[in-house]
Amino acid sequence: MDFETVMQELESLGKERTKKLYISNGAHEPLFGVATGAMKPIAKKIKFNQSLADELYATGNYDAMYFAGIIAEPKAMTESDYDRWMGGAYFYMLSDYVVAVTLSESDIAQNVADNWIASGEELKMSAGWSCYCWLLGNRKDAEFSESKISNMLDLVKNKIHDSPARAKSAMNNFVYTVGISYVLLHEKAVETAKEIGVVEVKRDMKKNSLLNASESIQKEVERGRVGFKRKYVRC
Repeated sequence: MDFETVMQELESLGKERTKKLYISNGAHEPLFGVATGAMKPIAKKIKFNQSLADELYATGNYDAMYFAGIIAEPKAMTESDYDRWMGGAYFYMLSDYVVAVTLSESDIAQNVADNWIASGEELKMSAGWSCYCWLLGNRKDAEFSESKISNMLDLVKNKIHDSPARAKSAMNNFVYTVGISYVLLHEKAVETAKEIGVVEVKRDMKKNSLLNASESIQKEVERGRVGFKRKYVRC
């Protein structure tokens, strides 16, 4: 299936209601408004195709960019490829749910995510922390340095309240994810979440969000979910 055919298929699947929903979350034109589940039949025909993924991502069309993440070949992408994709990610649904997800299936995920976290740029930071959430929720604990994750919890504790909005949200999710999916530091994550307390995230044109990792972790503990790992990251 070539580029033109994919674009035509995506356009035919667009729904005005879905388009409005994406726009309310920060997407902008061009986009068709395709539900992610509706993309699966096209993805099954293509499976994986990095050159097509790059072509689709470069359109700036939100639906095409999202679909690019589904058919990308993460291990074929270099750090500069990920930086290029990150450069095109203009809002959190791209940075955290397309670029970070794709990165999390690569062998260079932690190195790239570390650089993004250190960048001081809101969406890069958000993608970096989100990538660690996807990693911790999927890979074995032994693949991570306990001291490194511990230091990252300290960094969140010291910086979260002064960080940009989207980074705050991803950092809060990092504490929650460590508390549930990285058993070695469950107790430290619980304590860190308590020390952080409620995190207020400002949202454009919407009511501010109040995040509480401590409460979220406790709910999962009560459900017996400590140690949870998801089988797949990408849908």
